Amino acid sequence: MPIGDRYQSAMASENWDAVIIGSGISGLTTARLLADAGKRVLVLEKHFKFGGYTHTFKRNNYEWDVGIHYIGGNLHKPNSFLRRLFDYVSNGNLHWARMDDIYDRMVFPDKTYDFIAGKDSFLDKMISYFPKEEQSIRNYVDIVDQVSKKSLSYYSNKALPGLLGTIAYPFMSKPFLEYAGRSTKEILTELGCSTKLIGVLTGQWGDYGLPPGQSSFGVQAMVARHYWEGGNYPVGGSRMIAETVIPGIQSRSGKVILSTGVEKILTHNGKAIGVRLENGDEIKAKMVISSAGIKNTFEVLLKDGQMNSKGSVTLDQVQPSSGYYCLHIGLDKSAADLGLNNANLWVYPDYDHDMNLKNYLDDNNQPYPVVFISFPSAKDPSWDKNHPNTSTIEVITVAEFSKHKKWENEEWKNRGDEYEAFKEKISQNLLDVLYQKSPETNGHVDYYELSTPLTSRDLANYKEGELYGINHTPERFRQKWLKPQTQIKNLYLTGQDIVTAGVSAALISGVILSLIHISEPTRPLYISYAVFCL
Repeated sequence: MPIGDRYQSAMASENWDAVIIGSGISGLTTARLLADAGKRVLVLEKHFKFGGYTHTFKRNNYEWDVGIHYIGGNLHKPNSFLRRLFDYVSNGNLHWARMDDIYDRMVFPDKTYDFIAGKDSFLDKMISYFPKEEQSIRNYVDIVDQVSKKSLSYYSNKALPGLLGTIAYPFMSKPFLEYAGRSTKEILTELGCSTKLIGVLTGQWGDYGLPPGQSSFGVQAMVARHYWEGGNYPVGGSRMIAETVIPGIQSRSGKVILSTGVEKILTHNGKAIGVRLENGDEIKAKMVISSAGIKNTFEVLLKDGQMNSKGSVTLDQVQPSSGYYCLHIGLDKSAADLGLNNANLWVYPDYDHDMNLKNYLDDNNQPYPVVFISFPSAKDPSWDKNHPNTSTIEVITVAEFSKHKKWENEEWKNRGDEYEAFKEKISQNLLDVLYQKSPETNGHVDYYELSTPLTSRDLANYKEGELYGINHTPERFRQKWLKPQTQIKNLYLTGQDIVTAGVSAALISGVILSLIHISEPTRPLYISYAVFCL
C-alpha cells in the first residue's frame, strides 16, 4: 500500500469522525490512536511532504532532517514506555540507534564540558568539572527529578473534562507551577550555582528556545531529565517516523492527504463541524483536531473572532518562539573517514546565555548566542549503505523573523539576489564556526543550503518560522486554556503547544488527546504514566 493518499473531492461527502489538521507526530499519533478506537479519521497536510518537523529533504546524494536532531528517553530499552509507544504507533517498524555515551558537548572559549548518559554518570561528570559546587549540583539533580514528578498531575489535568478539570486545576497544578512558574536562572541561583555552572547546566537551552533568565524551570527540568539516559536517532532519518505510522492509520480506514491546505475551521452554534479547504471544498466531521499550533489555530484558521470572549483563549499571554537558521551541509567523505563522532556540539561565546542572546539581538554583528552542530549521518547506522562515501552536518543558530520581513511576500526559492546574498553571508559565518570546532571538515564541503525563518514559515506553516511553537516562559505554563479541549465544542488541540517542546512531548500530546475519547476510568492513569516517562 502506498504511504499516504491523494485528495479527491469525493472525500468531502464521506463520513468522518475526525478531521486532523497537520501530519506532524502529534497529528499522526492522534489519528492512529483514534483509528484504533474505531474512529474514521482524515489527516490533512498542507505541505508536499508528511511529518511536519519530522520530514527530511534531499539534494543530490544528501538527505537532511528539518527538525529532529536527537531524542532522549529510554528508547534503547524495548520495555520503556516511550519506546513501547513508538513501537505501537509504528507497528514496530520504527527503529532507533543509540548515540555514544557522550551525546552533547558544551563548547565555551576556555573549556569543553561533556554531557554523558546515565544520571549518576552525568552527576559525577559535573562534579568533576565543578568540585567546589558539588552540593549545588546534587541539589539540582534532585530538584530536576522532583519537578518532573510534580508535572504528572499538571499534565493529567489537561485531559479532565469541563467543570471537573476546572475544579481540580489548582490542586493538580500548584506543585508543578511552584517551579514552572519561575525562571530557570532564579531557581539555579537559589541553589547556589555560579554563573559558569548555570551556563553549563543550561547548555541545552537551544532544545527549548529560551536562555535561563527567560525560560521556565519546568521545561529546563523536563528536558534535562529527558536526556539523562542519552540520545537516540531514528534509523533511516526522521522521515521514518511518518513513513512507519501512516500505514497503520490507512489500514484502519483512515486517510492521510498531502498538499491539501485548510483555509478555515467551520463552526455553527458554537460547535466545530468541519473544515474548508483552500480549494473551496468543505469537509464535515464530528470533531476537528488542530495540530497546527495555537497561533495558527486561533489567529488563522478561526477567522470569526469568537474565541475572544471573556474567559476564553488569551493569546496575548503567549508569544511565538524564535526562528532559526539551519545550514545543511553535504561532505564528500564518510563520517568515519573524516573522524566525526555523533556527539552534538553546543558552541557559546560566554557562559552568560542571557547576555549572549541580548548582545546578538542588539547587534547581529556580535557572536551568535548559540551554534548547534549536529552530525546526523554519524548517528544513523544505515547512512553509509544508502549514501556511501558521503556525510552530512547541520549547523543551527537563532534567527529573528523581523530581519526577513522585506522578503516575506516573495515566493520560496524565488526571493531574489539580495536575499540569496544575505543567506550566503550567514552561511559563511556558520561554516567558519564549523571549521573552528571541527577542522577536519574543512576542504570536504561539497554542498550547503541555508534555511531561514521564511523557509520554516512556508514549509512548516508556522507564522513566523518558529521552531518550538509558543515560548516556554513561566507565564506559558500558567495558561489554563492550553489543553486539548477548547471552548468550541468538538474542536480539539494537539501538539507541542499543549505539552512542551520536542518530538516525545508532541507524541504524548496525541496520547492525552486520544485518551479523552477512550474509557474514562483508565484515562488519568495512562496520562500520568506517559508524562512521567518523558
